[in-house]
Amino acid sequence: MRILVAYYSLTGNTLKVAEAIFDEIPEPKEIKPLDEIQSLEGFDLTFVGFPILQFGPPPPIRAFLENQGQSRNIALFVTHASWRSPELSPMLDSWLRKCKAAASGVTLLGFFDCQGELSEASAELLINSEIPQIRYFGSLRHMTIGHPDITDLENARQFARDIISDK
Repeated sequence: MRILVAYYSLTGNTLKVAEAIFDEIPEPKEIKPLDEIQSLEGFDLTFVGFPILQFGPPPPIRAFLENQGQSRNIALFVTHASWRSPELSPMLDSWLRKCKAAASGVTLLGFFDCQGELSEASAELLINSEIPQIRYFGSLRHMTIGHPDITDLENARQFARDIISDK
C-alpha cells in the first residue's frame, strides 16, 4: 500500500502533526506540502492535514479535496487553537463539521483534530475584533502555547496506526 501525507501548514502546527503521522506509517510513503501535489494517482491512502482558518477548512483544502480527492481513500487531520471547554466546544464542533463536510466526495477513512498554538499575530487580530466572543478567544492565546504537545503528537501517531490497521 502506497501512502501520502499531504499537509497545508502556515505556522508549523500542522506540519508537526503530519511528521508524527508520517513517522508512524509503513513504507512506501511520501510526505509533501499540499501545493506540491499534482495528483493522488498511485496512492492507496492519503492523509490530508490543515489548520482551521476562519472557522473552517481553508480554500486550498476545499479545492484540493474537490479536485483531487474524489472517490479517494482520505484520512483528515486538522489543527486548531481551541480546546474542549463548555464555552468553546460548541464552536469547535461546528468548525470540525465544516471540515468533514468539505470531504463529502472522498472516501473518508478517519478524522483527527488537535490543538495547535495560536500565533501572536492571529491572537492580536482576534483581540481587536468587534465580536466579543472572538475577542475572548484571542485573549486565551496563553492556553495554546506549546501545542501540539507530546500527548497531541502521540494521539496523531495512534490515529495513523488505527487508520493503517483498518485498511
